[in-house]
Amino acid sequence: MTVTRADRNVLRTLAHEVAGIADLPVQRETRSLWRALNGLQPVRPMARIDELPWHEMDVDGELTLLSQDETERRLERSLRQTLYAWRHMPLDMVVEPVIEIPKVIRTSGFGIDIRETTLVTDPHNEIVSHGYIDQLEDATAVERIRAPVVDLDAEATAELEAKAHEVFDGILEVRMQGWLPSFELWDDIVNWRGAQTVLFDLADRPDHMHEVASRYTDARLEMLDQLEEKGLLGRDQALIHCTGAWTDELPAPGYDPDRPRVRDLWTFGMAQILGSVSPQMFEEFEVPYASRWYARFGLAYYGCCDPLHERVHLVRRIPNVRKISMSPWADVEVGAEAIGSDYVVSYKPNPALVAREGWHPEAIEDDLRQVVEICRRTGSPLEITLKDISTAAYKPQRLWEWADIAARVVRG
Repeated sequence: MTVTRADRNVLRTLAHEVAGIADLPVQRETRSLWRALNGLQPVRPMARIDELPWHEMDVDGELTLLSQDETERRLERSLRQTLYAWRHMPLDMVVEPVIEIPKVIRTSGFGIDIRETTLVTDPHNEIVSHGYIDQLEDATAVERIRAPVVDLDAEATAELEAKAHEVFDGILEVRMQGWLPSFELWDDIVNWRGAQTVLFDLADRPDHMHEVASRYTDARLEMLDQLEEKGLLGRDQALIHCTGAWTDELPAPGYDPDRPRVRDLWTFGMAQILGSVSPQMFEEFEVPYASRWYARFGLAYYGCCDPLHERVHLVRRIPNVRKISMSPWADVEVGAEAIGSDYVVSYKPNPALVAREGWHPEAIEDDLRQVVEICRRTGSPLEITLKDISTAAYKPQRLWEWADIAARVVRG
């Protein structure tokens, strides 16, 4: 199906704006700064904002969609969000002269369905509360976990690619993007079982939990092999877990952009539920399984909302980690002292500071300056990423001001 003239005009107008921004010298300069940071030779701390509550962000119609076809609307939404972020909170984002089109990759699933109940507080917000129903109560159920069969839907992918070239040729590079794998072993198990059930069984039924974790890890690795063998992995990562991924160390020698290998890529993962267990249990139930996954990749980002400040010595045992998360619930000073100059400290400020009833920019600046000073003292490369923003109290200007504050702090 061809693109209508009206939709094409909308998309090409936005694409020309993106291309003009992508051509600015600052994009090359910022990529260079990310390469230095990721090479553990930082010029300065880096900062970004990601995972925004886009339903709260529209100002003067900047995010209002004009195209009609659903495929074109997805492309328009992505372009408008890029332009919005650049106008209002650019920080250390990089705008590239590229439009990424995900390949249509089908999977047969892991043999287990998520069964849940949800609660919604804001009908416009995608973030809801989940109550999961246990699907893996016994050994028979665990045997249902299997490696998905992964295949490219060539016809659907070709149709998307043809549309993209029709619209963007001569303005932006069309990049057909494959799968960029991550490893959330315990997050996925929680989705199949529920948090309380998992925590009780880690203590009361450890053999059962090892069986679940082992079978799932085997399935994920088999899926990874399929993605590599079928040429379905992604390439040219700009981001890894909301942070800049530019590096001089990837791809690995022998790289073929038409058939990327696992070792050409970053990966990321976390074990957030294990933030509620002892370091010894984290060592037993996360490190061996995560190590099997991370050993396959070129570089890795580890952690998310889990407090890792007292577990850095255990994360060190996971291969190829380059960045370690320091969440709002971590003691950054303890974590940075343990990290030293060996990894990037990936600090995540508390998004509650932009969501609460009162607005206190001085508290935001004090927090950021304290973290910058800690990492200066410990010699730790530092990136700051405000993310997981479920709400800004419908005041998008708070995020714009946060960006101004962060820019002032990291740029001295």
